[in-house]
Amino acid sequence: MIVYEPKDWLKVMCSVRGTVISQVMERLWWIVLIAVGIWALREWVPMAEPVFRPFKPIGHTLLGLALGLLIVFHNNCAYDRYWEGRKLWGAIVNTSRNLIRGTTIYAGPAPDMADYVAAYAFALKQHLRNDKDLSELKELVSPAVLDELAATANPPSLLAVRMSRWILDRQNNGKIDTVTAQSLESLVRLLLDNQGGCERILRTPIPFAYAVHIKQMLTLYLITLPFALVGEMGWVAIPATAVIAFGMIGIEVAGTEIEDPFGTDPNDLPLEAICATIQRDAKILAVA
Repeated sequence: MIVYEPKDWLKVMCSVRGTVISQVMERLWWIVLIAVGIWALREWVPMAEPVFRPFKPIGHTLLGLALGLLIVFHNNCAYDRYWEGRKLWGAIVNTSRNLIRGTTIYAGPAPDMADYVAAYAFALKQHLRNDKDLSELKELVSPAVLDELAATANPPSLLAVRMSRWILDRQNNGKIDTVTAQSLESLVRLLLDNQGGCERILRTPIPFAYAVHIKQMLTLYLITLPFALVGEMGWVAIPATAVIAFGMIGIEVAGTEIEDPFGTDPNDLPLEAICATIQRDAKILAVA
């Protein structure tokens, strides 16, 4: 995730790292070439000149209006997914603190529970990225547990089972009563509820038909844009087409990038930092 000062207008405007410029340029030059080709036909091929006479582009304008609404809707949906993912991870942070605080106060020193909670956060991060590398857990769980996690399809859920067993053992040993055990278990359940919310975002992308249609409409609009501009603007239609295409492609690409907020793109959620925060707080609260 890119951390920046939103009030530093000039620095933000001139930034390149973390933007979608490179992705936009991959598509933009095709549109510019089409605009150059259409202008060249109009200027140098007499038979083609009548095709590019100025006309009322009401049809193209209406297409652009509909496309603009679609892009706005797409970006709103994408940001809703991003913000919901951030809220779910915020809830995971808070629940982790409450779980370690409760086990430390009511069940005595709980460094092993703190390790389980920290391991859960790192395992969930890797699970959401479909990454099987659990090396970050080596210092938090035993080799036997690490082997169990590596062999399962859902490591964070298995760690949740370990947490529940920890609570049950303390209840059976008489260190906590049934009411306290149920309260602590409800926090483990809340971790899994938030995990389920993250998995829902991950496994429910923007509907395919909608994603295809918006890209088809955007391509159609930009390819036909030079026809609407060349007859009236001449060569100026080339930079005008480039600017319009840069804006519209950029907005669409930016929305697509944040649809999956759990990845490793520059604009995705800072899961590494969030997991480090959970691990840090776990160590502090476990010995408080």
